[in-house]
Amino acid sequence: MARVPLYTIAHARSGDKGDAANCGVIAYRQEWYPILQEQLTIERVKEYFAGICLGPVERYELPNLWALNFILHSALGGGGTVSLKLDAQGKTIASAMLMMEIDVPDQVLAQR
Repeated sequence: MARVPLYTIAHARSGDKGDAANCGVIAYRQEWYPILQEQLTIERVKEYFAGICLGPVERYELPNLWALNFILHSALGGGGTVSLKLDAQGKTIASAMLMMEIDVPDQVLAQR
């Protein structure tokens, strides 16, 4: 097992949904999707974004896309039109998520 940044096996995209940030994480390969399912739990994402995400976190699984979609509630200071945050539309959430370190089997790294 190796501890690596999430961007090693996935890419991501984020944006705003009012005061909630939406973040989709997509595995580069179908066989890597179960690693995302195992490593990116609601609890882990909530802890990772502590201080940014003040509400609950929801997770939706999209196995046909090899993806997980997260909704981070109360993360944008009221939303794009009223927020005083620098990232009022949640565009940097994906980049931050990709920096999260995850455990990946050594054979997965050999496939890269």
